[in-house]
Amino acid sequence: MLSLDRAEVLQAAGLRWTPRAGDRFALRQPAMAGEVFTISEMTIEPHHYPTGTVLGFNGTTEWALDSVTQDEAIWLPREDQLRELLGGTFRSLARSLDGRYLVVVELPGQPERSFAADEAADAYADAVLALVSAARV
Repeated sequence: MLSLDRAEVLQAAGLRWTPRAGDRFALRQPAMAGEVFTISEMTIEPHHYPTGTVLGFNGTTEWALDSVTQDEAIWLPREDQLRELLGGTFRSLARSLDGRYLVVVELPGQPERSFAADEAADAYADAVLALVSAARV
């Protein structure tokens, strides 16, 4: 799973999230540190309003939450979602001899680049961050 640190860096870089079923997220509340939530039509649903998206907690009486605004949440994209964000720039995912994961991408106008991390999701996230940064130039 993507580390919270990398998820926060992606969000700060401008990666936008439209919540949908199956998405995982954490909350920016100290009392909820370490908790990961999954959007599901049965328990947590996104409610879209002109003023923003609210994540409603349905039937979770054990939590002291009825709903939170989307800006209180940090999206934790899955590997497949990160790979999808890379689109046609993605070339490969491999495991190196030292056990780290390597994601190779070819960003527009640049030679192939590889990103290494202990977790595949973190390597993907670093590649997405490079893509987002390249798009701003």
